Amino acid sequence: MKIIKYLFFLLLLVVIGGAVYVATIDGEFQVEESRVIEAPDELLFNTINEYKTWEKWGPWMDESDDLIMEYATQTSGEGASYSWKSEIQGDGKMKTLKAVPFASIDQKITFVTPMGESNSDVYWKFEKIEGKKTKVTWGMKGKQSFMEKAFWATQDSTVSQMLRPMYQRGLEKLDNYTKEAMSKYTINVDGATEYGGGFYMYSATASSIAAIPEKMAQMLPAVNSYMRENNLPQTGMPFTIYNNYNEEQGTAIFSSAIPTRDKVVTPKDSDILCDFLPKQKAVKTTLKGDYINLKEAWEAGYKYIADNGLEAEEKSPAFEVYRVDPGLQPNPAEWVTEIYIPIK
Repeated sequence: MKIIKYLFFLLLLVVIGGAVYVATIDGEFQVEESRVIEAPDELLFNTINEYKTWEKWGPWMDESDDLIMEYATQTSGEGASYSWKSEIQGDGKMKTLKAVPFASIDQKITFVTPMGESNSDVYWKFEKIEGKKTKVTWGMKGKQSFMEKAFWATQDSTVSQMLRPMYQRGLEKLDNYTKEAMSKYTINVDGATEYGGGFYMYSATASSIAAIPEKMAQMLPAVNSYMRENNLPQTGMPFTIYNNYNEEQGTAIFSSAIPTRDKVVTPKDSDILCDFLPKQKAVKTTLKGDYINLKEAWEAGYKYIADNGLEAEEKSPAFEVYRVDPGLQPNPAEWVTEIYIPIK
């Protein structure tokens, strides 16, 4: 009988000692991972801010084939939420508490465990980097309950050590998902149409074909600024007229233009001029996607002309109209460019 009492007393000492040990453990934890992704901060923010995209890049998808996602009516922005159920991963939910466009997102994550609900703070930070890159930081911090500390005291790793590889994998998958989303494009030859024409303000230059995007990025803002300063109305989307395009020599003479309502007489020393684009027949090709696919779209337009017995009007320059451009949409896959090749 005395042995049983001693054993019980010893067990009690172990329990008390263990409880004291667990109580002294610092329950606060934080894990944070960052990755530089070649994509606009706006695109990455919008992707993460929309919970329905998470199943496309979430790292936990690799570890569970029984995950069931349930979405609330609101899935993006402050107040948005979703939940999940899984025998393997366990159940949980997440809610967006604050979203500062293109800068940060604060969320609350809740894990449902046999020891009760466990709440932690999740945060995202987006930092612009030169060259259209963004540093994305994903972190989580919280404080463990007594039972959670007791559980992790029996494990070979800490919460942070367990989460870190998952966050690294998640950012890698986010990078791949974003690249794939930005690379999608479609080309459609709409056929012969009539372009209405009209007056336009423009700036012209000669350059190598490779330098056109860089030159255009300087010229269009200059035209736009001139129009604003002189209260000139913009009556259409920006466009580029290719006055001369010599692929063999790799050179081009082109104008970056914005439509306006009336004829404008500019000062003699002004780099911004006014001209008129006549009404004309043209083969129209629409590219939805990044500008790197423009060459293929132009080739499709000229192929349509050849295949249908049409003849390009060499005296009238071809042009591109930017219906949806980077200023309206951060995702290159959503850019819309119309190509017009005048025909006889």
